[in-house]
Amino acid sequence: MEKLDYRKIEGLKIIAKNIRLSIIEMLEKAGSGHTAGSLDLVEILTILYFHTLRHKPQDPSWEERDRLVLSCGHTCPALYATLAYAGYFPKDELSTLRQFGSRLQGHPDRQFLDILETSSGPLGSGLSQAVGMAMVDKIYNDSQRKFYAILSDGEFDEGNTWEALMLAAKEKLSNLIVIVDRNYIQIGGNTENVMPLFDLKDKIKSFNCFVDEVDGHDFEELDDAFRRALNNKNSPTVIVAKTISAKGVKKWENDYRWHGKAPNKEEAQMAIKEINNG
Repeated sequence: MEKLDYRKIEGLKIIAKNIRLSIIEMLEKAGSGHTAGSLDLVEILTILYFHTLRHKPQDPSWEERDRLVLSCGHTCPALYATLAYAGYFPKDELSTLRQFGSRLQGHPDRQFLDILETSSGPLGSGLSQAVGMAMVDKIYNDSQRKFYAILSDGEFDEGNTWEALMLAAKEKLSNLIVIVDRNYIQIGGNTENVMPLFDLKDKIKSFNCFVDEVDGHDFEELDDAFRRALNNKNSPTVIVAKTISAKGVKKWENDYRWHGKAPNKEEAQMAIKEINNG
């Protein structure tokens, strides 16, 4: 994987801006959905699909592709927009989010959109799915594929998440790369008020995983973290990506009430103007 240079970073910033704008438009038209997490995952998904992942939009079933599991399925507007900009389906289809019969369901569903690696919705299950995939590949294929799982920090309220980490470390799944969206919010409030996670990096490290902590909006930091993960041959890698919920719209940032709320027309126009001027 080539190292990011200034020109590539500037290109990624333009893509990320367009994805953010599409997320706002999708959610406003749908009239429902999850704004905060969708907006704060943009840089992570952008660098993955436009720099890091081994994948072929023209051949979604390419056997040697890397796999990505979006455990926090409620943030799927960000994933859908990224897939569209990457060329998996027409951007016009983004306007069908959450509409009856749409392939773009409110949570990712392979029955509707078969280019997804998994269906997701119940929080806390995605890491177990990714661990299972990584284990099977290690045992039967020993391929060059990597298995990426994106988790919300609120999912660490679920015991299943910690059990999956224990198994991943036991099996030394160096083909597993976990990205934690550490935005400090969940639907009921601040994570440290609902169920304190304290120093999440140290907790995960104690499970014998290699842990990085980076700015989840900084392409250079993310690129360096993914490089270290790809070079790690001894254990799973967990990247704790510190993000700002609802990134890009100051009035909404770090406000847990935007976790499961969509903007109305006036709010969307304000947000689009701010992102365009940012």
